[in-house]
Amino acid sequence: MKALPTLGKLDGVYAAAITPLGRTGDINFGAVFEMIDYLSAARVDGIALFTPWGEYPALSIDERARVTYLAVKRSRVPLLAGVGSATFEHSLELAREARSAGVAALLLPPPLFYHCDDDDLYEFYAQFAAQLGSDLPIIVTGEMGPETAGQLLDSGRFAAVVAEHGTSLRSVVVGEDRELVAARSAGLGVLSAAACAAPELTMALNSAIAAGDRSAVARLEGMRQELLEWLDRFPAPVGIKTAVAARGIQTGPLPVPLSAGKQRCLEQFREWFKAWLAGTKKLALHA
Repeated sequence: MKALPTLGKLDGVYAAAITPLGRTGDINFGAVFEMIDYLSAARVDGIALFTPWGEYPALSIDERARVTYLAVKRSRVPLLAGVGSATFEHSLELAREARSAGVAALLLPPPLFYHCDDDDLYEFYAQFAAQLGSDLPIIVTGEMGPETAGQLLDSGRFAAVVAEHGTSLRSVVVGEDRELVAARSAGLGVLSAAACAAPELTMALNSAIAAGDRSAVARLEGMRQELLEWLDRFPAPVGIKTAVAARGIQTGPLPVPLSAGKQRCLEQFREWFKAWLAGTKKLALHA
């Protein structure tokens, strides 16, 4: 398996994956494997499981542990495991399971539902790293001030922080798809949900950025922005799940009901995406 970059050098594009489900909400492992296969084939720099786009609050610790274990064995690129939960202890349990499975890094948000000030967030992350007690890279997610984020990085226990935009911090993974070109041009890593739907285009764009091919960047980013505009019309991860399903992979029920108008819009998006994907694959091959 491709190794994760060393601490402080977490760059590349990491696809924030959905979690394919069955009709009754159980995990569809066959579909999980199909998704991992096409993301690996597109040569994303890594796959992030159980981010908000992966609907992790709806899944049990045992389900997440099993998916993580099997996904690590299946994937040809590094696996990042989100270990967010409602409590400190559950997140720690998930982290230990992910470490045993062999993930390359952890994505750690603060506990769900509870508002925490920055001093409480610092304590949460510091105690988590101390109790986990290993050199497994931890990527910090969650809203906090740059001073607190800097203190966490200065502690030497954390690989990076996830931010919506690039900052002056030395180790940042940008979590906003619309910032991808700026972030990659600055050498920052990107956590991209759109890369789960269209990894071929995303990685062709990433290569064009690295090569300094402005013409190719403009063409590819123009097509990617079309996808992002569609995705913005729906609650996350509705658009991403619909796009993955349009690729022929069973993704399961949507996480939330949609109005009649949004349902019609979603049908339009589904048909648009099929045609758009065919065109982007051709463009990506010749980029």
